[in-house]
Amino acid sequence: MDLTFTEEQEMMRKMVRDFAQKEVAPIAAEIDEKGEVPFDNIKKMGQLGLLGLTVSEKYGGGGADAISYVIAIEELAKACASTAIFMAVQNSLVCGGIEKFGTEEQKEKFLKPLARGDKLGAFALTEPGAGCDVSVLQTVAVRDGDAYVIYGSKRFITNGGFADIVILFAMTDKAQRHRGISAFILEKGSKGFSVGKEENKMGIRGTNTSELIFDDVRLPAANRLGDEGQGFKIAMIALDAGRVGVAAQAVGIAQAAYDAALKYSKERMQFGKLICTFQAIQWMLADMATRIEAARLLTWNAALKKESGERFSKEAAMAKLFASETAVWVTNRAVQIHGGYGYMKEYSVERNYRDAKITEIYEGTNEVQRMVIAASILR
Repeated sequence: MDLTFTEEQEMMRKMVRDFAQKEVAPIAAEIDEKGEVPFDNIKKMGQLGLLGLTVSEKYGGGGADAISYVIAIEELAKACASTAIFMAVQNSLVCGGIEKFGTEEQKEKFLKPLARGDKLGAFALTEPGAGCDVSVLQTVAVRDGDAYVIYGSKRFITNGGFADIVILFAMTDKAQRHRGISAFILEKGSKGFSVGKEENKMGIRGTNTSELIFDDVRLPAANRLGDEGQGFKIAMIALDAGRVGVAAQAVGIAQAAYDAALKYSKERMQFGKLICTFQAIQWMLADMATRIEAARLLTWNAALKKESGERFSKEAAMAKLFASETAVWVTNRAVQIHGGYGYMKEYSVERNYRDAKITEIYEGTNEVQRMVIAASILR
């Protein structure tokens, strides 16, 4: 495996790093404190081509490879985890599904404005009673001539409160369980579609996470994504790609916390010495650096497997599992190295600690990742 970045990948890293440190990092604490979405920076991300980074140039995207994608996510996450996951959702869950399964008409109408950043997207799968087990979805789509009538609700939808385009999953045949799920493209402003409760979250507070309500929403059959009953397949393929993005986000969070802890250890005096001279601190830093590097390599491996066109479910699950647990472990140690200061909001490691936890939960809990890995190695 050649781990040397190409010239294009190095340019991507520098461009995103410059943007992240100059535009994203300075407001990260503020948007976390206020729970505000950084729309100005999201607009700038669209102008930089980050919101359609992996979309082919034919549809207005950057046509970037999977390694460039995880490089970009990591750099953004080091500055602000909220901003990073917005890019991941737009690319992997929304644009990726439309590009792979959409008709040419759908790509022209929906994918191109998403890739340019003119429109923002959301991925609506989770429900109040259906998290990991999507076979029990209660949102229903009933065929009525050349349209579908949709009723139900979704929960914990990232970007749901402001998305222009929503990839929506609903049951078209409950008797078939997961094989009876279909996917649809829903536009903001559709009659009967409304946004419900906005969640007040522990971390990634610079994102919007909302309930979506569908009260007899009438959608043209032309807005169905893929074939009827293909929704589960579409969701799982999108989530595989999404898990690679979450892994990169987790690596970025962990790296930011480690960098802060390393710097602090070289400045903080106790017992007449810098705390970095104590073996207890040295060993924590050594373990943190080692785990981060291992998580990064697993993430790159999953990205390379995705880029090859082969199935990458196992690799994505491994990367997401290990990277997210690394992020939680590393941020915990970073707070510990900071001592009492690490518990204070004025220090970034406190935010890193809260942001890290969600990476073990969304786009499939880590218990689900272990199920995916076990199923792959036991078949």
